[in-house]
Amino acid sequence: MVSNTVLKDKGMRILSEQLGLVEAERFVALMRREPFDYTEWRQRLYVDVPLDTFLSDAQKFRDKAN
Repeated sequence: MVSNTVLKDKGMRILSEQLGLVEAERFVALMRREPFDYTEWRQRLYVDVPLDTFLSDAQKFRDKAN
């Protein structure tokens, strides 16, 4: 497990790479400003992803991390 600082830095770097700096900052501002139910969000996040795709992607991530 990494420190909170490392996690925040890595998260912001990933957001910036994927969204661009302006949109990443906008995303963070939206998350802070609006009520957010993490549990509900997680339950809906992968609803449209077939299980075999999800499991395959998880395995690829695990293999890459090792």
